[in-house]
Amino acid sequence: MALWVFCGKLGKWTETRVYMVNLALADCLLLFTLPFKTFSQFHQLKVGRWCLALEGGYFINRFMSIGIITVVAADRYLAIKYPLKAKALRSPLKAAFASGFLWIVIICVMSLIKKLEDREQDEFCFEKSSIKPSVITLCAIIVGFFIPLIIVSYCSIQVIAELMRKKNENCHKEKLIRKAVYIVSANMAVFIVCFLPLYLGHLLRFIMDSISSDCSAIQRVNNFVHLASVLANTNCCLDAICYYFVNKEFKAASPRLAKSKCEASQEAEIQLPCVTHECKTHAAHI
Repeated sequence: MALWVFCGKLGKWTETRVYMVNLALADCLLLFTLPFKTFSQFHQLKVGRWCLALEGGYFINRFMSIGIITVVAADRYLAIKYPLKAKALRSPLKAAFASGFLWIVIICVMSLIKKLEDREQDEFCFEKSSIKPSVITLCAIIVGFFIPLIIVSYCSIQVIAELMRKKNENCHKEKLIRKAVYIVSANMAVFIVCFLPLYLGHLLRFIMDSISSDCSAIQRVNNFVHLASVLANTNCCLDAICYYFVNKEFKAASPRLAKSKCEASQEAEIQLPCVTHECKTHAAHI
């Protein structure tokens, strides 16, 4: 529904709208691959080309979501902290280039990781069976999450501080500024709650593989990672709450949607004239 509204029901393209479309596309990618991941948990699919493609799509969604949320946080910081410079640096076209660059980089890196991974044919899909520490995994954890975490946290805290300063200076806009602070705080909280446990689990698994821990300890970490990945997947739903439906443009589309439904009902009434008393009464009520 978000894609339908952002792509078909709004007029002018803005930076936020471009980012939201890309975030919605990334979430659709998760919704496509998640049933296969769930199926593999019960039937233990073997590693193969189809499996690697599904794994790639699943992880592309995760890193793309993190990337888009990071860019949105930086874009918001730029607009609030440096409004004059932001006019020259921000535009829908630049937002589209930034999103496209993210897609290309993440897809290429994920393809390279899948090629460099040394996995046997008897290993299971969506599972890390090897107990060898993977430097590639460590790099993906640091670059793919912990650096974006620092950027999102810094930008969000700076934006909140700037909004609070403006709130003290302008009492007339106190309600609007308070709402903006809640939205920025909610975005940061969702990002941390959804993704931090998962990547702490991945980091712990790397450490345990490095020190050659016993199998029972590794299995406990694996179970934690599975639970944390479920929490990370809920970000797909929370994106809708924190980004789509608090977005000013999405709300602006509501009257248009209501208008289009009204026009459709009027067209139907004209094309299909009522022939009964009940139908005429219902049409008059409408």
